[in-house]
Amino acid sequence: MDLSIIIPAFDEEKSISPLCNQIQKNLKDRNIKYEVILIDDGSHDNTWEEIIKVSKKTKNIITIKFSKNYGKSDALDAGFKCAKGDFILTMDADLQDDPSEIYPLYEMIRSNDMDLVSGWKKNRNDPLSKTIPSKFFNFITRKFSGIELNDFNCGIKIYKKEVIDSINLYGEMHRYIPLIAKWNGFNNIGEKEVNHNKRKFGVTKFGMERYVRGFLDLLSVSFVYRFKKRPMHFFGSIGVVFFLLGFSSVGWIVYEKVSKISQNISLELIRPVTDQPIFYIALVSIIIGVQLFLAGFLSELIIQINSDSKGYTIEKSGNGKKN
Repeated sequence: MDLSIIIPAFDEEKSISPLCNQIQKNLKDRNIKYEVILIDDGSHDNTWEEIIKVSKKTKNIITIKFSKNYGKSDALDAGFKCAKGDFILTMDADLQDDPSEIYPLYEMIRSNDMDLVSGWKKNRNDPLSKTIPSKFFNFITRKFSGIELNDFNCGIKIYKKEVIDSINLYGEMHRYIPLIAKWNGFNNIGEKEVNHNKRKFGVTKFGMERYVRGFLDLLSVSFVYRFKKRPMHFFGSIGVVFFLLGFSSVGWIVYEKVSKISQNISLELIRPVTDQPIFYIALVSIIIGVQLFLAGFLSELIIQINSDSKGYTIEKSGNGKKN
């Protein structure tokens, strides 16, 4: 199988049939073996019925149905697990992603031996209420990640199968697949300008809250992928800082009292250590430091227990004999 096309759909009953027809039309005369994986993400309308109708007409359509709406990341993840193609393309079901872009993206990633190619909706047919926040979001993500992509949110992207096999999607992480791929060692990332059509049917499923969730997901995915193999570096470092601050503060309080006693100052004039607020702040700091250190230690133990899954693959080549 050359190509798997994964399309999550939520309340897109009117778009399913024309979308599949356009995909068939654009790939009909191409020398390419492909499959279309349609995922009904818990739709409330007749999306699933439409998916069944088109699947009966065409043999290369695979269908998946969710009992409720789990979100785009879970829908894509389900499609990834079913995909058999050497390359995997994702696109939205609302007809705003143009099916005529499928083959050019396939040719670009294949001929240039790239790891993934992301679409760029340079001329976007959306209201300003979506385009302006999107540009700001993409700017922040671009600076934070170091990946020079103009449109992280673009639904149409194509990946090598190896890239997808190295990624576990959850939450709202689908928009950060290029970032996760880079951290997994897939650095050959490209971008292509793509057509962006006006929405013909239905309404958008995303509001302004997705940008807030997107920023929080960016922080989350950054933390998880940077420290998932070495949590002690994160928890332990912060824990040591808290512990040293608290211990130093307690040491200073004790030293100050001993110093006053050595100067023959009456004990009645010396403020008791336990009457000083900083003493309790220092104790809390020491406790927090110890707890953070233990959190890092326990995390390391968990990683050691589950160390069979390394998250990387080994390629072997050559005719050398194994000794």
